[in-house]
Amino acid sequence: MGELVLPLAALGLLALLILLSFVSFYARRSVLTRGIGSFSCLLRADRSGGGWAHGVARYEQDRLDWFQLFGFSLRPTRSLTRNGLEIIERRSPGAADPPGLLPGWVLVRCSYGAITLEFAMSEAAYNGLATWLESAPPGQHFNVA
Repeated sequence: MGELVLPLAALGLLALLILLSFVSFYARRSVLTRGIGSFSCLLRADRSGGGWAHGVARYEQDRLDWFQLFGFSLRPTRSLTRNGLEIIERRSPGAADPPGLLPGWVLVRCSYGAITLEFAMSEAAYNGLATWLESAPPGQHFNVA
């Protein structure tokens, strides 16, 4: 009986760690998606073979913060300033695009300085992004496709 205590304790500890990981992942996702101006989207930073990453984007006053979905940090993975972000193109998904896109989602190609970013988001989220960029403070000019 004594030789089973240590393996069972280790197994219990492992199960507890897995449970805590799932709970913290869910709590983080809930915190990120509850904020005003938050929306689910996919991001691809490099079109030459780079994969899509699932995440949540959130509008702030002068920037768009993007949080990778699978992680534990409450800090944004990418933070894009409003005056550096420009929408180049909006299009419907094609055959080469991620197969898991929900109906009604659009692909939005943006430039951020020398970097080209692609977002996959709902039509409503795209309308919010375009409106957010167009409603910049006076004296700032933005191009929205």
